[in-house]
Amino acid sequence: MPDDAHTATDEERYFVIKGRRWRRTDPSIPESLRQQLVDELMGARRAVKAAKASGVGEQMRAARARVQDAKVALGERGQPWWEAPTDASLDERLMATIRCLLRHRDSGKTICPSEAARVVGGDTWRGLMGRTRDVAWRLEEAGWLVVTQRGERVGSTAKGAIRLRRVEKD
Repeated sequence: MPDDAHTATDEERYFVIKGRRWRRTDPSIPESLRQQLVDELMGARRAVKAAKASGVGEQMRAARARVQDAKVALGERGQPWWEAPTDASLDERLMATIRCLLRHRDSGKTICPSEAARVVGGDTWRGLMGRTRDVAWRLEEAGWLVVTQRGERVGSTAKGAIRLRRVEKD
């Protein structure tokens, strides 16, 4: 969250299309990571369109969950990016960001937890690293990802740099 977020004007927080007000993307997200999240959002929207055409309810739920994750990661849903975050809102945004970044990567590829911290924390991302690692462990417990170190799965007591890899569903 940017230091000057509390001074953001309505024009910086929202835009209007056809009379409807929409929340803007968090401006503190680094451009390369923002683009990955936008690409995942566009892919998720295409998945929603395909699911509507197929009429398969499970595909629709999965596609809409992808859209929700991308919008939360971008700061367009959930706790407004210009307000002081709660612990729950930080965890929600970190989880959504990790899931989005992993979906955007090719199968078997990994992300560093610092990427999610940079999206959510802006310039103060280092202060979120402990929380980001905790969120990663919870996502691993839920069966969503695997935490690795030097390519090998590690336990929650691992010290040093870790990587996150998505669990591929059959």
